[in-house]
Amino acid sequence: MGASRPLRVDSDLVLPGSEIDVSYSRSGGPGGQNVNKVETCVLLRFQIGSSRALREEQKERIRTALASRITTADEILVRGDRNRARHRNEEEARVRLAALLAKALLPRKPRKASRRTRGSVERRLESKRRRSGVKRDRRGEDG
Repeated sequence: MGASRPLRVDSDLVLPGSEIDVSYSRSGGPGGQNVNKVETCVLLRFQIGSSRALREEQKERIRTALASRITTADEILVRGDRNRARHRNEEEARVRLAALLAKALLPRKPRKASRRTRGSVERRLESKRRRSGVKRDRRGEDG
C-alpha cells in the first residue's frame, strides 16, 4: 500500500495524497494472461476520522450521506478495475472517490411540508364514508 498524489474534491477541498491509501491486486474477468500476472485492480482507502483536510462537520456530513459505503474502520473504499491498465483504473477510482465526497458534502435542501389538496381530502373522506356504510350494512338489523 502506498500514498497517492493529492485529490481535488471541489474548488475548496483538496485531500493530501498521504490521506489516501492505494493498493493493487489482480483483476478478475476477461483479459487472458494479463489478468493472471498483472496487478491492475486499484483499491483506494480514505480514512474519514483521521483526515486533517476535513472539518468535523464535513466528516459528519460524509458519514451521514455515505453511511452504507463506510466500513466499520471508518473508511471509504473505492475500487477501480474496469480497464486493463493500472493507471487508468487508478484515475477512474480517484474520479469516483472525488465525486462521492463532493456529492456528500453538498448542503441538503430542507424539505418543505406541503399541504394536501382540497380534492385529496375530499376523496379520502368520501372513501371513509363509503367504507363506513359497507360496515354499517353488514351489521344487520340487531347490531
